[in-house]
Amino acid sequence: MDKEQTRALLQAVAEGALPVEEAVERLKLEPFEDLGFAKVDHHRALRQGAAEVIYGAGKTPEQIVTIAQALRRHGERTVLITRLTPQAAELVGREVADLHYHEMGRIGIVGGMPQPDGVGTIVVASGGTSDMMVAEEAALTAEALGNQVLRLYDVGVAGLHRTLSHARELMEARVVISVAGMEGALTSVLGGLVDCPVIGVPTSVGYGAAFGGVAALLSMLNSCASGVSVVNIDNGFGAGFLASRINHLEGKKP
Repeated sequence: MDKEQTRALLQAVAEGALPVEEAVERLKLEPFEDLGFAKVDHHRALRQGAAEVIYGAGKTPEQIVTIAQALRRHGERTVLITRLTPQAAELVGREVADLHYHEMGRIGIVGGMPQPDGVGTIVVASGGTSDMMVAEEAALTAEALGNQVLRLYDVGVAGLHRTLSHARELMEARVVISVAGMEGALTSVLGGLVDCPVIGVPTSVGYGAAFGGVAALLSMLNSCASGVSVVNIDNGFGAGFLASRINHLEGKKP
């Protein structure tokens, strides 16, 4: 139950359309649902503005199906499943008819995408084509949370003219997500171009001394550009979620 649904419930009580006891019973059942192997947090959207997300890695397709169906039963219009393999997606799709699978980002979305209601545009920029899997995870996460997203892929610093050709789109962004492996230099470059928050996502792309993304992580953490924050290696989901939070901040009342 999200904030809109909670307000509607309370409004129905206030107008006499819903008995108080029935409303109390519904609220009692709302906080979480014990499925035996998981306790689904149905108040996540009310507390945090976004419903619980299913982390697909390590879960069986049957567990994913059961959690997704529980979220849908409680009114979630869009259920996000991250790190979903093609094999698991095929099995989940047999039980969940409205699953839409995006293999590049390893993302499954149950239900429809919401209309964008964020303040501006989130730009997702990737250093190279090899970073696209993580970039797509970030972009799809942000879209599933109600944001307009612009993708700028393969704009790494090895050909800086590619980056600068998108200067206008970057400068008009509300948030920029910079996804890069190797030495991770793209994040510092973008941080020096824009006046909005830049979220760096180091990827595990690179040769030996890249240390599975550690080199890019340290480079981004040591960025000389102000206004740069960094999430964990390959954590496109975390970047997309944080960008959505930032993009929905304007007008928020205490």
